[in-house]
Amino acid sequence: MAKYIKREKSKKAKKYLLGIIISFLIILVIALLYQMYIKIDVKEENEGFSAERTVQTVETNENITTVLENTTQCVVGISKLKNTGSTIFLNDGVSQLGLGSGVIITENGYILSNEHVTGEKYSTCYVTLEDGRNYKANVVWSDSNIDLSISKINMTGLPYANLGNSENIRIGQSVYAIGNPIGFEFQRTVTAGIISAVDRTIKIDEEDENGNEITSYMDDLIQTDATINKGNSGGPLINENGEIIGITSVKITSAEGIGFAVPINIIKPIIDKYKTDGKFEEATLGIFAYDKNIIPYIDSNISLDKGIYVAQIVNYSPASKANLKVGDVIEKIDDVELNKMSDLRRYIYQKNPGDKVNLTIYRNKKEYNIEITLGKKS
Repeated sequence: MAKYIKREKSKKAKKYLLGIIISFLIILVIALLYQMYIKIDVKEENEGFSAERTVQTVETNENITTVLENTTQCVVGISKLKNTGSTIFLNDGVSQLGLGSGVIITENGYILSNEHVTGEKYSTCYVTLEDGRNYKANVVWSDSNIDLSISKINMTGLPYANLGNSENIRIGQSVYAIGNPIGFEFQRTVTAGIISAVDRTIKIDEEDENGNEITSYMDDLIQTDATINKGNSGGPLINENGEIIGITSVKITSAEGIGFAVPINIIKPIIDKYKTDGKFEEATLGIFAYDKNIIPYIDSNISLDKGIYVAQIVNYSPASKANLKVGDVIEKIDDVELNKMSDLRRYIYQKNPGDKVNLTIYRNKKEYNIEITLGKKS
């Protein structure tokens, strides 16, 4: 009887153990099937994502190509000398004609470029459109401090480039420079790069026509590694949407891959006035001033954390009549804070001669408010 009971217990133990093994195997099989399902599902999703991304990349490349093709139609060649042939785009165009670039900004013939390309206000230059037609252009506005100019040709129905917002640009953003780097053989060359830095200040040493050395400074510049050569000056720097964010201006010749452009927002108020009124009367304070980025080049003893340092006052100007003094620091204009010279320029460009502005200045560790009536820049 005891042996029978023992055998029964042994059978039950074996059944119990077998049940556990079978249950474990079932769970294992279910787990393996689940893992296989997950892998298949993920693989299908990844394959779909990869295909979608490939399509998007192709579409993006096609969009950029179209944007560049459209923008190059707005880029012109500019020379100070009139060519006797059918085009100013000669093989030796740069050396013989001083060939540079420009970009059409209105359908009725306003062209944005550099002052050193077109010449000063009231001078003339010669413009060649994409189709080879030549036109005499009058320089209606220029500013040597920012090396920009606006010229006008008597034409309508022209393709023109759209203006972007240079305040929104970011380091690493893709950009394209368009211009005429050498002459006819390389007209409307497109080079690609990124925004390497913003708000750059550089010192420029040049010689005047008498051989005297002249030092000037340019601030608030966009730095890019897009290739910029001599004939590119005055051409547009555009974003991926084809919008102008800057005008290429200068290049450090001692370093490779470093080019600069003047931000488009500086000159937007002037362009808007030419679009709406067909003219622009420039207002002026009558001062030469520097911001904190330029001061270290001028005088290392001057400490400037904010504002604009007044370095010189033009005789009989609005500033001199209002008793503004050399050494004053202009911190605000009409409650608009000033930290860069471009801040002051952009604000004054929006004003008209005869308008009154209120300056908040810092003098001898005290704050003052001065009201000035803006004059007309000749």
